[in-house]
Amino acid sequence: MFTNKQLRRLVIPLVLEQLLSVTIGMADTMMVASCGEAAVSGISLVDILSVLLIGLFGAMASGGAVTVAQYIGKGDREKVARASNQLFLSVVALAMVFMAVALIGNRQILSAIYGDIDAEVMRNARIYFYFNAVSFPFLGIYNSGAALFRAVGNSKVSMQVSLFSNIVNVAGNALLIYGLSMGVSGAALSTLISRVLSAAVICLMLIRRGDVPISRKIGLDRPILHKILYIGIPSGLESSIFQVGKILLSSLTASFGTAAITANAVTGNVGNFQLIPAGAIGTAIVTVVGQCVGAGQYRQARQYMFKLLRIAYLFVILIGIGLLVFRNPIFGLYQLSEETTRLTGQLLCYHCICCMLMHPLAFALPNGLRAAGDVRFTMIVAIGSMWVCRIGLAYILAKGMNLGIFGVYIAMTADWLVRGIFFMTRVLTGKWEKYMGVLTKE
Repeated sequence: MFTNKQLRRLVIPLVLEQLLSVTIGMADTMMVASCGEAAVSGISLVDILSVLLIGLFGAMASGGAVTVAQYIGKGDREKVARASNQLFLSVVALAMVFMAVALIGNRQILSAIYGDIDAEVMRNARIYFYFNAVSFPFLGIYNSGAALFRAVGNSKVSMQVSLFSNIVNVAGNALLIYGLSMGVSGAALSTLISRVLSAAVICLMLIRRGDVPISRKIGLDRPILHKILYIGIPSGLESSIFQVGKILLSSLTASFGTAAITANAVTGNVGNFQLIPAGAIGTAIVTVVGQCVGAGQYRQARQYMFKLLRIAYLFVILIGIGLLVFRNPIFGLYQLSEETTRLTGQLLCYHCICCMLMHPLAFALPNGLRAAGDVRFTMIVAIGSMWVCRIGLAYILAKGMNLGIFGVYIAMTADWLVRGIFFMTRVLTGKWEKYMGVLTKE
């Protein structure tokens, strides 16, 4: 169903888009670093919380993308149009709810999660959180439009919009942080503006290009919405509980002091570049496997999933080696103290090596299961592994055995290992195949 040329056209823009997406966080962090480590820490704490909320309507977009991809494979354009419409309605409605909750409960939410942190860090976190909350609906619109373009195999459009968004964000950072000395407020406002414009551009391209049929009927389509929720709810629960775990761990990390918070934030920013291939190819797997399953080509679904997984490993290894070689010049961009630089270097080396071994199996492979409809198994494994390994083991190692931030990272990679073992076993035993085609059945 897919030639190598078609796969390249799908995967390469996705990798570039993920790369550009990561640079938003890096641009904010590096440019605001001139305002001090308290500003960097405030942004990093809010980013963890924002990812929880964004991940929920992102999971809903994923559910819509799987549904659309399977109907495309089946050749049912009417159902594609109806599913596209329901995807927009559900994601934007959810994003509006999250925006209202975040705006109303700004101080209370941050205080409940992070407790008694440095006053300056909390002030910066509150400012950044307000602007992020306002951007949620616009990010939801962009995610929905991008998911639809990817579902039809056109990932170039979302890449182009992401490029535009990043240019706006970086230019805004330069003007507002350096030119107008707005600090964290400038970084947050720049990100908000870039997301507003991204939403407007993606909608305009959906209307003009006609790649994705959109139903003109406004209102709930319960049968189609049920199919989207069949994928979206388990994925959303998995994503939200995963992020809750990260928030609990960020609270644990915060207890180790500003140096640990900053080292963790910088390691996350830099290390995200190595995660790009697994994330991008995981997104491509949804499109490829979803269309194959919709067309009833189950054997091809398995073949393409493993082919894309091998490509993910190749990219992860190459990028990991690059980060290890150039880590010192990269750290210089963050203007870190000597202690923080030393700690960050140790964390990044461990993170890179473990990514090369485990990350694609843990996070790219399960997208093939989800695209086939096997979402409950992935949810149960992910949640169970997260609570036992990522959280439980982290507290034992970090607090009980006094390993500090290193204990948190050891527990995180143990979570990757457990996920990878379960997901690979699921594929090799063939148990995931019984869910193929469940979404397109009437």
